[in-house]
Amino acid sequence: MHQLKALAFAAVLSTAVILAPAAAQNPPANRMPVLVELFTSEGCSSCPPADALLAKLDHNQPIANAEIIVLGEHVDYWDELGWHDRFSSRQYTDRQTFYCSHFGVNGPFTPQMIVDGSDQFVGNDEPHALMAIKRAALSAKLPLKLSQPSVDGRKVSASVSIPAPTTAKPQTGIYAALVDPTDTTDVRGGENGGHKLQHVGVVRTLEHIGTVKDLNAGPVSFHLTAPPDAKPATMRVVVFAQQSGQGTVLGADFISVTP
Repeated sequence: MHQLKALAFAAVLSTAVILAPAAAQNPPANRMPVLVELFTSEGCSSCPPADALLAKLDHNQPIANAEIIVLGEHVDYWDELGWHDRFSSRQYTDRQTFYCSHFGVNGPFTPQMIVDGSDQFVGNDEPHALMAIKRAALSAKLPLKLSQPSVDGRKVSASVSIPAPTTAKPQTGIYAALVDPTDTTDVRGGENGGHKLQHVGVVRTLEHIGTVKDLNAGPVSFHLTAPPDAKPATMRVVVFAQQSGQGTVLGADFISVTP
């Protein structure tokens, strides 16, 4: 696993970030949704600046024509190096590994940011992030629309639809995520031992829920199960359409579980 250690990028963001969820319940009509994924770990000392950048993008929404939808995906390959990240999952490591293969990157690293499945870079590189988001916001997107979720215990149910059938490839995947808007951890070991880490958009559940072919036939209903330590009523649901082979993200939407 040594080859999977993070690159040594320790730049610190100088701008203060308020860790609060974005005010909007779903993307405003005059903004194009752009999905920003951050592969991160509480065990990685280079990751807090990238976590802060993700929070800044989420809270400040700095691109006028973009509604930035953030996903923080915590990988598990740092867990054996002194601190077990409670949000980590092999699923997110596998997703990152697939991205690295897609982009021709020589193995996963943290922090890594992916914008709309079409650009990847070191996760604390703010100028690159802003440039990539501006570029992604110029592309037309599938107008995905989420229904207001319902909660039954740890199960969150909703549906996603589009106003008219799309000509996007029928096998394009539709994914849904259950996300903590914010989280805080007092880290007691590893490279960040003794520090309180703050996160946004933490992915707790991510599932493939259908395809564009299904979406063209009508609303796609789905159920997501929150982990035992989560509070479903405080979470967000995020959906996105992504080309096969973990390619370009063609559309996204999000909504708070509680209005």
